Amino acid sequence: MSNRSMILNLFFFNPQGDYRFSWRHPQAPTTEVFRLPFFVKLVQQAEASKFDAVFVADHVGVWDSVPSGLKHYANPRLEPITLLSALAAVTESIGLMATASTSYNDPYNLARYFASLDHISEGRVSWNIVTSWLEEEAANFGVTGVPKHGNRYQRAHEFVGVVKRLWDSWEDDALTFNKESGDFADPAKIHALHHDGEYFKVRGPLNVPRTPQAYPILAQAGSSDAGLDLAAAHADVHFCFVNSVEEALTYRAELNRRLALKDRQPSDLKVIAGVLPVVLGDESEAERREQLVDSLIIDAIAIDLVSSYIRLDLSGLSPDGPLPPLPDEAEFDGIRTKLALIKTYDASITIRELGRALIKSSSTSLVIGTAEQVADRLAEYYEAGAVDGYNLMFPFLPTDFDSFTASVVPLLQARGVFRTEYEPGTLRDRLGLKRPRNSFR
Repeated sequence: MSNRSMILNLFFFNPQGDYRFSWRHPQAPTTEVFRLPFFVKLVQQAEASKFDAVFVADHVGVWDSVPSGLKHYANPRLEPITLLSALAAVTESIGLMATASTSYNDPYNLARYFASLDHISEGRVSWNIVTSWLEEEAANFGVTGVPKHGNRYQRAHEFVGVVKRLWDSWEDDALTFNKESGDFADPAKIHALHHDGEYFKVRGPLNVPRTPQAYPILAQAGSSDAGLDLAAAHADVHFCFVNSVEEALTYRAELNRRLALKDRQPSDLKVIAGVLPVVLGDESEAERREQLVDSLIIDAIAIDLVSSYIRLDLSGLSPDGPLPPLPDEAEFDGIRTKLALIKTYDASITIRELGRALIKSSSTSLVIGTAEQVADRLAEYYEAGAVDGYNLMFPFLPTDFDSFTASVVPLLQARGVFRTEYEPGTLRDRLGLKRPRNSFR
């Protein structure tokens, strides 16, 4: 099976857009981002444009480890599964992708949440697996400091394995509803796990029957060695950042190598690149756009972002001075891909310059130009087989999203690389992914 269309997801990091200062845009929404109508309008617009899914990122804490965090950084957000449950009722086809952490949840509850949502939505749900890396998150769950990087991923492997077995605990035809005999289900097709592992002890079975997709789509981001292993073992969709076709093809080849070690095929994993698409009316708008972005940046937040990424407090250093010595990646317990990215910058860059660069694009590819130029760039990577599609991380919502759906989507459809109508079936069917076999069979 293969997807017949480029995959396009509407990505929410902050509801006002993907920059940490997007809320300052003159047309940015304010308190309406905590009410359903704001999201309904955007997601129904994405569905009208035939997007594959809405992808909701998440943290389970407020970024307040530095004094300016609470003052400047707008990161309160609605809980994703709750939000997507409401959106399932007002949409028909678009996929619903929710982020949930393996560090601060239990497998049974999470398996039940996603199975329930997959039933409610008739097979449109995806779980974006994260291990969580913020100290603010750990502090909300009685954890002193963030668990070690390796331990987080060991726990994640066991967590996901347990969740999959729970989803398998009811076979497809376990329910009988035989009113004459009084047999509601076939007990031979309902299975206890009796899992007793390093991190979890779970009896099972789940109290939700097998879902329309068998498993909700498993998505994963994180390009460290441990992250790639988790993707190769479990993921249906891998979210990454690449900056050239050549880099993307090399990255895919490495994923394919790891998939083979897990007895999986390249077609079992879809590679989704993160991009910030910005559509300009003409090339003369680029300078005005850059001036707008620069005027909205808060240097304190930009510097805090660097501190967060490298896990070193930079508040006492001159913002116009150099970075201190950076941690060793092998021993680093934050996001190793972010640390690796920072190490690619010229050593002469100042803390302020680095912060402003990271807060504008980070490792994400900024795709800016006319509608034709943006469409050409997206089609180039897809047609080269470098990616299967994109998480569209619009810098400003709804303005950048409005421009994209009005001008770029029709061009992609005209080129034949993006659908004009939804294909039938579940989200798994539409992405061209095989239905998982039940492990108890």
